[in-house]
Amino acid sequence: MRVVRPEQRTKGDILAALVLTVAVLCGGTTLWWFSAARATELETADEPLSPVEPARRVPDELARVWHAPSSATPRPVVAGPAVVTGEGGTVSGRDPVDGRVHWSYRRDRPLCTVGSEWRRAIAVHRTGDYCSAVTSLNGSDGTRQPQRNSDVGPATRLLSDGNYVTATGRALFETWRSDLVRTQQYGVPVDVKIPDNNLRRPECEYSGLAVGDRRVGVIAECPGTRRDRVTVLKANPEDNEQPEEVMSTVLRGDRASVVAVNRDRVAVALRGEQRLVIYDMSGALLEEHRVRLGPPPDSGANVLIEATQRAGDVSWYTGRDTVTLDRRTLRPLWTVRDTVGPATAMGGKRLVPVPAGLAVHSPDTGERTRVIPLDRRGHDGPVFDTVVGRTVLEQQGPELVAYR
Repeated sequence: MRVVRPEQRTKGDILAALVLTVAVLCGGTTLWWFSAARATELETADEPLSPVEPARRVPDELARVWHAPSSATPRPVVAGPAVVTGEGGTVSGRDPVDGRVHWSYRRDRPLCTVGSEWRRAIAVHRTGDYCSAVTSLNGSDGTRQPQRNSDVGPATRLLSDGNYVTATGRALFETWRSDLVRTQQYGVPVDVKIPDNNLRRPECEYSGLAVGDRRVGVIAECPGTRRDRVTVLKANPEDNEQPEEVMSTVLRGDRASVVAVNRDRVAVALRGEQRLVIYDMSGALLEEHRVRLGPPPDSGANVLIEATQRAGDVSWYTGRDTVTLDRRTLRPLWTVRDTVGPATAMGGKRLVPVPAGLAVHSPDTGERTRVIPLDRRGHDGPVFDTVVGRTVLEQQGPELVAYR
């Protein structure tokens, strides 16, 4: 092979080398300019947030101590020791005591929603027509954890049963395990035709989801019928491409929503009849209870409340009242009328949001002992509360407010 010495190189050789160098630099710059890395900013905490000790008692009074815009969180989000807010394209991990931001993650895409599980925040950003970009972040310091792409729609919410997270959707919903690998997908993306994914009713739309005990309960609204269908699926079937139905039955009417689901039962609200109906996994109707139902609250409005010595119970906000359900039977235990959201636990008591503030109730009997006034500064819609240590977090529409 002939070697060209430096003194033998022509101006054309040098020009060609310069053009090639510029092309490589421009190509690399273009790739960086349009990459997710350029459009992403991650600021981790200098020191991890410390865990917070749970409150031993309910305080005599609560005062507003900090607030932050958080339109991407349908209810307060807690990831490990951090309170997580989501606004625009930014997710922030905050100190629950003073609201100071310890870490943040930003993309130049709007947030669809923010949730939490496995002591991590889960941020879902919109890309095009879908809520595709899913990123999990360590709650204590904000370091990036597993990521994935998704096919769920723009109104998605994240529901957790303590083991799996389900992203809701009208046309499609899916469930993820802790490494964000998808364990099941049900439905069809609006602009994609899937020839065979074992769907028996692919033309239906889905609403009113609830999760529990590795089960997903969903209401299907199908064309050609005025009655809704309730279906329960496994959150982790053997084949993640083949949804596995545990039960499915047609209800007595429409405008239904799943209130709660466990391994043996599913509870469904029938708004037309103002009733709560409970089915077993064979599809048999076990019992029904008259309840007062208002407008359906947002998906994921019902919460599992951890009890001291029991498996836990479920707090259900009906749109008018707050009902506590037994976690095993899903049967109503006690009801608080004229409320504005589901209950939460603090110091061995239940805090039920009412128009005047937070009513303190016994977890066993539902007896009210007092009401703690809260300054909600004109907010008169539904609220959703969570307790972190001695801080009470309340989602008031697009704003998160902390009381101590």
